Amino acid sequence: MARRNKILIAEARKGLDDLKAKVAGTEYPEDAKFEVAKEIGVPLKKDYNGLLTAKENGKIGGRLGGGMVKELVKMAQEKLMKK
Repeated sequence: MARRNKILIAEARKGLDDLKAKVAGTEYPEDAKFEVAKEIGVPLKKDYNGLLTAKENGKIGGRLGGGMVKELVKMAQEKLMKK
């Protein structure tokens, strides 16, 4: 079953998309998953990807999500250090 994490504050979408692009090293958030897939060697395409395994898809999502969490923690630590 796919998990759908709902953003509670709609205005946060742009900030999260910008963070995703930053973590993936791309200019556009919609290219983030393709950049990560290329880095880890997963053959992700812009059209049909039904032949990818759950493990391959998880590697892409894990890399993006984990990188975003690490970046958010780093930002929070920097903010706390300034106080």
